Amino acid sequence: MRILVINPGATSTKIAVFEDERQAFKTTIEHSSKELAPFGCVAEQKDFRKALILRVLSDNGYNMKDFDAMSCRGGLIAHIPSGTYRIDKRVLFDVMNNNYGEHASNLGIIIGKELSDEYGVDAYFVDPVSVDEMIDVARVSGLRGMERESYFHALNQKGAARKVALIIGKPYEQLNLIVVHMGGGVSVAAHENGRVVDLFNVLDEGSFSLNRAGSIPVQALIKLCFSGICQKEITQRIRSQAGVYSYLGTNDFREVERRAAEGDAEAKLIFDALVFQHCKDVGAMAAVLRFKVDGIVLTGGMANSELLCNSIKSYVERLAPVYIIAGETEMESLALGALRVKHGEQAKEYKNAQHQ
Repeated sequence: MRILVINPGATSTKIAVFEDERQAFKTTIEHSSKELAPFGCVAEQKDFRKALILRVLSDNGYNMKDFDAMSCRGGLIAHIPSGTYRIDKRVLFDVMNNNYGEHASNLGIIIGKELSDEYGVDAYFVDPVSVDEMIDVARVSGLRGMERESYFHALNQKGAARKVALIIGKPYEQLNLIVVHMGGGVSVAAHENGRVVDLFNVLDEGSFSLNRAGSIPVQALIKLCFSGICQKEITQRIRSQAGVYSYLGTNDFREVERRAAEGDAEAKLIFDALVFQHCKDVGAMAAVLRFKVDGIVLTGGMANSELLCNSIKSYVERLAPVYIIAGETEMESLALGALRVKHGEQAKEYKNAQHQ
């Protein structure tokens, strides 16, 4: 079974070819700011990125008609349960109209649908960031009309959790795991018997990250909102100019470690605070699972840091065994999602309130 995987990001497009579960080819196409400058919105990049994908595949001996399926990164769409979904007109409508926000990942669905129509290859998306399996009690925020929402690194979280399940020797659906994704954004989630019942929203909850604020004092935020700064600037500040960057002026975690090791007191403080907040979030998710935890999973790019992982372990390893799945499992998780459908699992149907 040959699967094409397409994973668009803000400045790159990752593509891979899987022969069943084996990755046979993988590359990353980088996009410079100069190349992307002519496009007014993300959807306008479709033809540009699609042509690059087809050229790279052709240069490496692949023909679209040789694929049994495509698996594409899902974008900002309606809240849906975890799973593999067929790319159809309804989800295409939502991403083309930015009904739930604009993001480069939306291009996965757009390009996948067009290639599917042109070449007759089944196209799917798997576990987008809007996956929602939260229990009702977790949605209550404390202010009516401002319910908590589920946005997290679902694709990598689920993929890393399944890898740990294989290590433990039990099905993912029979385990209680706390998964910590550590990258540009951070999400910490409680996986209870295969369902993410609660989490710290990657957009505005939990620990700060390299460039996001996480949970910040409400009164201070209110004051900022009435300081004469527009909504767009405030959003940009807390979602892309906050976190480690706001303190140290860098998004490179390796630089933070280096500066801390060389005696930079502020860098050491921010490193320690990052660890501290991650561990507080793990403790909260442990309480959600009634402290019946089979494992704590550290994943994402920052999990490549031995110092960071060991520092987190020093806080939480008495709670449960700690497993490190460094980097991201997105490409493999996308391929396996399509393979499960090709091997008999029913593809899910995308629905939201607008299309009911």
